[in-house]
Amino acid sequence: MKREYDFSKAERGKFFKEGAEPRLPIYLETKLQHQLERLSQKTGKDVGDMVNELVKKEVEVIQEFL
Repeated sequence: MKREYDFSKAERGKFFKEGAEPRLPIYLETKLQHQLERLSQKTGKDVGDMVNELVKKEVEVIQEFL
């Protein structure tokens, strides 16, 4: 790292988006990711969509027990 950086031409809030929500970076185990990738290819669904569907179902099941 440099001792000092020149911010004289910096723009405050250049990448700020009003109302933007942060996305959680979620990392899957390698084996599970490969399984989901294979399933997504067979079904023609996006891996992210499949993961969302699975997590939604699991959350519903968990909420039934609370």
